[in-house]
Amino acid sequence: MSPVGDGARGHDGVTAVLFDMDGLLVDTEPLWTVAEHELAASLGARFTPEIKAAMIGHGVDTALPLMLSMLGVPDADPHAAARFLIERTAELFGEPERIVPMPGAVALLDALAAAGIATALVSSSFRILMDPVLAAIGADRFAVTVAGDEVSRRKPHPEPYLTAARLLGVDPTRCVVLEDSEAGARAGLDAGCPTIIVPSLPSATASTAHPLAAELTVRPSLHEVTLDLLDLLATQPANAARP
Repeated sequence: MSPVGDGARGHDGVTAVLFDMDGLLVDTEPLWTVAEHELAASLGARFTPEIKAAMIGHGVDTALPLMLSMLGVPDADPHAAARFLIERTAELFGEPERIVPMPGAVALLDALAAAGIATALVSSSFRILMDPVLAAIGADRFAVTVAGDEVSRRKPHPEPYLTAARLLGVDPTRCVVLEDSEAGARAGLDAGCPTIIVPSLPSATASTAHPLAAELTVRPSLHEVTLDLLDLLATQPANAARP
């Protein structure tokens, strides 16, 4: 695969768009939630919406200790819990027609392809979970894919997005990150990428009082993410007010 390179489109706007997966590109969070409820029940505890909200955007390595602590079972084996969660979620992902695109996802991917803008899929989920999504959405829609078990540090660390930009051969500041969670948005911002958040759960992220509010662009759905907006974010100064 050859690098995309700045200016590959003969265009001075956005060079690449880097998509999160769960909750942003595809509506897989309900499947994760099934597995999380089952894991909690196996530990004699109850999974709650508050625990779910705290876990959103984290990789398994950081989400599981948090989940176990909030469940009141901090001494449970996190490795066994992670194995159960990943294997059970992979089973659910593999069931026919379980993978559902988020509203506006396919239309945005089609628009980016028509405009010649490179795309990458960047997830904290492991490859065993990413591959069923790619099979459902179309692996050929992405020039690069980066799974959570293919980097040393997962989101909210910027390494996954920096890795995607490096593999594409583009400047991170000309890549726009699309995320649904605060942890993922932090990863995008720390990678130097303009970042749009499309919240998958009710969150304070969209509030002007939120610490990331001044750095993020918030949209209610991917239908509201336009090529003009992507171009604007990729070319405006880093400290400019977000639209």
